[in-house]
Amino acid sequence: MDVSSGEQTPLGAFLNRIMQRSVLTADEQQAILDLPTQTVHLRGKQDFVHINEQVAYSCLVVSGVIARVGQTAKGARQITSVHLPGEMADLHSAVRPIGLGGMTALCPSTILRISHGAIRQVAARFPAIAEAFWRDCMLESAILLQWLLNVGRRDAQTRLAHIFCEVAVRLGRNRTAACQYDFPVTQEQLGDAAAMTSVHVNRSLRALHARGLLTVTRGRVTIHQWEALARAGEFDPTYLLADMEPHRQERLRISV
Repeated sequence: MDVSSGEQTPLGAFLNRIMQRSVLTADEQQAILDLPTQTVHLRGKQDFVHINEQVAYSCLVVSGVIARVGQTAKGARQITSVHLPGEMADLHSAVRPIGLGGMTALCPSTILRISHGAIRQVAARFPAIAEAFWRDCMLESAILLQWLLNVGRRDAQTRLAHIFCEVAVRLGRNRTAACQYDFPVTQEQLGDAAAMTSVHVNRSLRALHARGLLTVTRGRVTIHQWEALARAGEFDPTYLLADMEPHRQERLRISV
């Protein structure tokens, strides 16, 4: 039985995300929808968690785009992940509250703060929720591996194509990529995500457009040829979709 009353709420969007990979009862679903939240509105380019800062809450993205960042001793930044509406940007902080990097809003964004205490309580009360949270954190680890491969081994156009393909799948529904979506980030921010200069990003976007693969205009991405863009980005969505298979959603069973 699904609890549908919360589908249009931010917590409902998060619930829908984790239920793509985990089976939850009606009571377990309602427990997630009942989590206490605090709404916070962020300006574009506003840092709201600093590197090595200890926090007492996790952040659910309601709107906008949130990024996790690392920084060199000289102040150069690297975006190591982006978080989209419906995603918990730092669910892992409930068990590791000292920030793994900082977090910043790439554009005007809204988040919900959810206390670590509330997250731990619902996980302790419902082991299946704890397992669902665990799977969600593992998805973030799979994404991080691809981002590391992206900046370490792919060329400029391939890096950008891969990012746009990944975001399309993460924003899509029913395992289908969204071929038009809002992604209001600057070319400088794309450069921080792909380890490129903004000039190189601009040149690479023009090249992808000239190949008829996609158009990026004022924060709106339009993918013209999905299969060709996926090939250009060496993009295989398995790391995003594999855990959605029914046999992967089964609850852990402990044999004694």
